[in-house]
Amino acid sequence: MALTTLFALAGALVVGQGEAVQLTLPETADVEAAWASWDGREVPFVARDEGWLTVIGVDLDTPAQGYDIPVRLEFRDASARHLSIRLEVKARDFPTTELTVEPRYVELDADDQARAARESREIGAIYATLTPEPYWTEAFGTPLQGATGGRNFGHRRVFNGQARAPHSGADLRAATGTPILASNRGRVVLAKELFFSGNAVFLDHGLGVYSAYLHLSEIGVELGSMVEKGQTVGLAGATGRVTGPHLHWGARILDARVDPFTLLELGEN
Repeated sequence: MALTTLFALAGALVVGQGEAVQLTLPETADVEAAWASWDGREVPFVARDEGWLTVIGVDLDTPAQGYDIPVRLEFRDASARHLSIRLEVKARDFPTTELTVEPRYVELDADDQARAARESREIGAIYATLTPEPYWTEAFGTPLQGATGGRNFGHRRVFNGQARAPHSGADLRAATGTPILASNRGRVVLAKELFFSGNAVFLDHGLGVYSAYLHLSEIGVELGSMVEKGQTVGLAGATGRVTGPHLHWGARILDARVDPFTLLELGEN
């Protein structure tokens, strides 16, 4: 069956704001490479036994409407074909949360402003990097044993009466010293103390998928190392801009802020 016919039969993919989405193509003879275009970036598909797959992220602020995702196929004879996948984004209700933190994390002095800006640029450069192959080979898991859900993803944050950016991760209850586990195989691309995030570990899982583990009391991995799913990356704590001990578990797909629990739905590859 032709790819265009398959897409017509499948209909649109329906997802919510702030979700990770796995796109798949059936195995097609003579296809040498494939790319999807989303949010101004080209993302490669990777070949698997039964077809091709890639992952995109629908940012939590992506307007709720329909989108046509262009797909380009390149064949061994150097010809190309262009298709599209329909994506319908549903609106989600993100409430407002008011918090009280140390004043220095709201009214920054000049040195802290410079530091926060420098760290923001560093993190932005990480998320802009696309590793073209996935490092993971099994389904994603949670960073805390037994965790089934988190709190506050997408909430509009008000610190000490001042509005700030939406909360881009899920907060998981964890006492100081609780082991924090890698949600999947990945390379450590950041492992240090940050102004807002405290002790932080960022993992690159490939295909633009990143996970972050923030406010740790201790960091247990080294920059550049490859960690396996379930490996301890640090211990839970209350460092940085927090109101108490917990784990902030974040996920980005390139620069799209997604609920990390939607990574669990990606499955194996």
